[in-house]
Amino acid sequence: MVVKVYGPAYGCPKRVLVCLIEKQIEFETVDVDLFKGEHKEPEFLKLQPFGVLPVIQDGDYTLYESRAIIRYYAEKFRDQGTELLGKTIEERGLVEQWLEVEAHNFQPPIYNLVINVLFSPILGVPSDAKAVQESDEKIAKVLDIYEERLSKAKYLAGDFFSLADLSHLPFGHYLVNQTGRGNLVRERKHVSAWWDDISSRPSWKKVVQQYKYVV
Repeated sequence: MVVKVYGPAYGCPKRVLVCLIEKQIEFETVDVDLFKGEHKEPEFLKLQPFGVLPVIQDGDYTLYESRAIIRYYAEKFRDQGTELLGKTIEERGLVEQWLEVEAHNFQPPIYNLVINVLFSPILGVPSDAKAVQESDEKIAKVLDIYEERLSKAKYLAGDFFSLADLSHLPFGHYLVNQTGRGNLVRERKHVSAWWDDISSRPSWKKVVQQYKYVV
């Protein structure tokens, strides 16, 4: 059964796509236009009652929340494709720790930047300069912590690429390539090397080339 992924043009669904490619899982995509409000239509709300992306359908199994989805497939297909969870319970603990850091410390300020710098002009609403400044400051502080961590390990959970790194790709791409904040990464030697490493993986290159960002 082919996995169906909704909303490939946006950041969080790309987290799912790159995971599926790393795990060598066949999938197809279904476009959802947020600007037209398709995520709030009754048919979509039957799949995702909160009206946000992504959501997947795998036969008669439906799942939403991107990090829940990537955890599910990394575990279900653990012996297939790239090992993304670590080989020991201690490594798994670090993978989970940095997934939580990404979700609660890394993505939120970048999300605010994306809304104010990229989406506000499209929607014709003014951006919040204060929110942009606060986001810049928060991202800088977070990346200082990453710099310290990555001075001691090649990847966030250790010497192996994992979901912890993979989960950073969609909004790291926004930060480096689309919001004009690449300097926040490039000014930090170890963060910069880590970003170049993970963003050059064939799986991510395929996602970016085949499923263009909407902005």
